[in-house]
Order: sequence, then structure tokens, then C-alpha cells
Amino acid sequence: MEIIVSAKKRDSKGTGASRRLRRAGTVPGIVYGGGKDAVSLELDHKNLFLQFRHETFHASILTLDIDGKKESVLLRDYQLHPVRNTIQHIDFQRVSASEKIHVKVPLHFINEDIAPGVKLGGGLVTHVLTEADVSCLAKDLPEFIEVDLAKLEAGHSIHLSEIKLPKGVEFVQLAHGEDTAVVSIAKPRGGSATAEEGADEAAPAAE
Repeated sequence: MEIIVSAKKRDSKGTGASRRLRRAGTVPGIVYGGGKDAVSLELDHKNLFLQFRHETFHASILTLDIDGKKESVLLRDYQLHPVRNTIQHIDFQRVSASEKIHVKVPLHFINEDIAPGVKLGGGLVTHVLTEADVSCLAKDLPEFIEVDLAKLEAGHSIHLSEIKLPKGVEFVQLAHGEDTAVVSIAKPRGGSATAEEGADEAAPAAE
């Protein structure tokens, strides 16, 4: 699904100008990269925030429409107001169809409820990472990456090298020799309830 972000070129610059824009319900921003000059932007806060709150906005190739001229970009940075949670500033980077990009992609964990370490072992799932940095061409960028816990036992972890990636996508950390753990299931203290019941049944009755 194409996400179109509407913007206008911004002529006024500086702290005072940005403050006036925010008071008027507008977000100051910038787009840079791609061998072109950086362009200062202004965006409608209401429309931008509706898109910003969705996960796909943060890990997808976006179409930035500047006064009717479109180009492909990535969200690179943003600043939120510490109290009001409004967007104070936003940065976009142009992307090329022929150059690889580095993007943090969210991890979606599935089958946690049927994982042997949870269902049989009574363990607790710990998400070590919730997103991972990937390298790929813009056309291959996934919205998210699935991590399947269907076979994960208590006391074990799933590492980056064990996750199936779409074609053309690789983990940046793995490329640097770092096979980080992504999720684990901790063994319950004192063993599982099932093990305790079995021990009780095996123990001789007190005379």
C-alpha cells in the first residue's frame, strides 16, 4: 500500500519561524539525500500524525508529495513534544532504486501461546529485540519480519541467524558477525508445574 505524505516547500527558517508554524498546526521538516540539495518542508500536523501513528509509516518506502512533485523517501528522524506528544520536527531521506538502504524493521512474534517452553514448560517469553536493522534495496523492504516461536523450548533463544528473511534482505548485525538473540523463554523458578506434579506422584506416601 502506497503511503503518500503531502508537504510544501518552506521558505521561512529558524527557531522563531518553526515555533510559529507549530502554533499554526504545521510541522517543520526537511528532506535530504539522493544527490540533491536538502529542502525545508512544512506539513499539516493533523494529517501527518494520522499516518505517523501506524507502524508501517516507520518502516516503509513513503511517497513524499512536495507541491505536486513526488519522490520516494524514508522516515529518518523525528522529535516529539515531551508532554503533548505532538510532532515537533520530521526528517526524510530520499532513496534510490539501485542503492541498498539500512532500515530498522519491526519484529512480529507469532505462536507464543503454543511454544513448548510456554505451554508445556510454564516459561516466560522475553523479547530481547522488538526491531532489527536490515539492509536491502528499496523494493525489497519488508513492513515487518515474523519470528516464529512454535518450536521454542524453555531455556532456549532464537537468534538472528535462525530467522527466515525475504529474498534480498539481510540483517546488518549478522553481516558484522553479531548473531544477537531476539527472543527467549526463561525456565520457571523451581521447574514447571507439570514436573512438580510428577515428582509429587513419584514420592512415597508418608507413614
